[in-house]
Order: sequence, then structure tokens, then C-alpha cells
Amino acid sequence: MSALRIDVADLLTHPGARRPLHLEAALDDLGTPVARIVEPVRLDLVLERVPDGIVARGELHARWDGECSTCLRELAADLTVGVAELYEPHPVDGDTYPIEGHELDLEQLVRDALVLELPLAPTCDRPDCEPAESPAVLVGADDHASDQAPADPRWAALSDLELS
Repeated sequence: MSALRIDVADLLTHPGARRPLHLEAALDDLGTPVARIVEPVRLDLVLERVPDGIVARGELHARWDGECSTCLRELAADLTVGVAELYEPHPVDGDTYPIEGHELDLEQLVRDALVLELPLAPTCDRPDCEPAESPAVLVGADDHASDQAPADPRWAALSDLELS
């Protein structure tokens, strides 16, 4: 059984019941191409029985790392995300999460909430943050491009095209 699969049989039989939930769990492959969660995620939630199902309300805490999109320095930061999501026996696709028997699986909630809050293009905001230098490509004098940026060799085939 996954650490994020929670038995809620006690809540399902008692309308209005509440239970605090505090746990840590590591999730594999949690992140984006530019930022990733690197430590176990901490969940500080309250599970509450409501007429439609169970509401999971509280905060998720995680630490992410990545590279500055400008200078390529390593970055790391803490992330706290507030959540308030409904679990119900017949979930609405994209709006609520399922109650499976007498269990909640919090993994998809954690993935959805944290990945949406990761930065799309992390920056370090340091005063000395400057674009990383790319290796220079020598341009011949016959190319008449010595004052332009070096050409990317992957685009070389396009220079042979004749447009009318």
C-alpha cells in the first residue's frame, strides 16, 4: 500500500467527522524539464467528511531544484501550496478525485498541486545574473556575416534553399 493511500472508513461512517493528517512521502519523477521536487513531500492536511464525500484541505510542502534559465546556475527553493479538494465516490473528471472503496489516494492531488506551482523558467534574481556564454563559432570573412551572431550548424541546410 502506498504511503499516500489513506483509509477513511471511519470518516465515511460519521458525517461531519474530521481527522488531521501529517505525513511525508517521496514521489518518483515529480517535476518538469526545468524544475524537480528533490525531497519527500510533507502533507499537513485535515480530512473532513462532507455530504458529497471527503474534503482534503491544508498545505503541501516540498523543496525543488533546477537551473536558472538565464545564467544556468543551480537553484533550489522551498515550495508551499494550499489545497482544498473534494474526493467523492463518483468523481467529475478533472474537477474531483475518486474515493476508491474506503480509501483516498492522495498521490494525484500532490502531483497536480505541486507541478502546477513549479516555475516555468526559474531565475536566480542575483545582481550578477547574466546569460551563460555559448561557445563561439568562427565565421569566415567571405560569409559577410562577421558582425552577426554565429550561425547554428543545425540550420545550415536552410542556407542552400533558393526562395523565389
